[in-house]
Amino acid sequence: MPELPEVETVRRGLEPAMVGARIVSVDQRRADLRFPFPERFAERLTGRTIQALGRRAKYLLADLDNGDVLVMHLGMSGRFTVATPGGDVAQLGEFHHEAGGLLPHDHVVFRLSTGATVTYNDARRFGFMTITERATLAEHPLFRQMGIEPLGNALNGASLATLFARKSAPLKAALLDQRLVAGLGNIYVCEALHRARLSPRRAAGTIARQDGGPTAKAERLAVVIRETLEEAVAAGGSSLRDYAQTDGSLGYFQHRFRVYDREGEPCPTPGCRGVVQRIVQSGRSTFFCATCQR
Repeated sequence: MPELPEVETVRRGLEPAMVGARIVSVDQRRADLRFPFPERFAERLTGRTIQALGRRAKYLLADLDNGDVLVMHLGMSGRFTVATPGGDVAQLGEFHHEAGGLLPHDHVVFRLSTGATVTYNDARRFGFMTITERATLAEHPLFRQMGIEPLGNALNGASLATLFARKSAPLKAALLDQRLVAGLGNIYVCEALHRARLSPRRAAGTIARQDGGPTAKAERLAVVIRETLEEAVAAGGSSLRDYAQTDGSLGYFQHRFRVYDREGEPCPTPGCRGVVQRIVQSGRSTFFCATCQR
């Protein structure tokens, strides 16, 4: 599943094509993806101008000129392509499978006033789209229990300490709790914890002082979470790829991992003689170095 940096990469790729453009028509080619499309989906979008394209956690948010927001989620295999009036087609990210071979999975096509066409393709149909009001977005069921943004100003050592204080759950589990920090996924939590030299098994509450204030560990963790995500976003298209596993399903990977999916390899921390291990936490693989992550 694409994680926050991949979704941000897609947002940045869509923004020049969509913001300021009017939606001339919407070709909705099926009744549902993961969930049914909202009633009159195409009709409600047709004629609207896209004023902004944002992101909340792993959701893309297109603000429309009537106060509505088009909410889009990529699911596991969702992708967008942008076709210019001149016929050029840009895939937002590098893929091993060209979009031309997946035309049966082009489920939504937005035709814009600029002459550009934006197509949503989703082989597994785990993504979805809905429309809601901007004024009540924070209270929408998708967002009302969502935690702080890991790339937003609210993320710092103090906020992590407040969120995790007195929690006995493993630190990795706390970071993946979307009610606490929204948008972090398994891959980048593994990577951030390795950079911070913190064990994924340590109790989350141990990064807070008894008075609830941040320890040096909390301050360091907040810094490396941001650094890890920003580096992945800066990698742009090179960070977003899909691949066919042996069962034919699609996934995503990033080729600069230090520990994720590197079980048995030497720890990349300078001076560390440890080896990357894999354990299972809450049904998910965790990759870490037990020697330098404490």
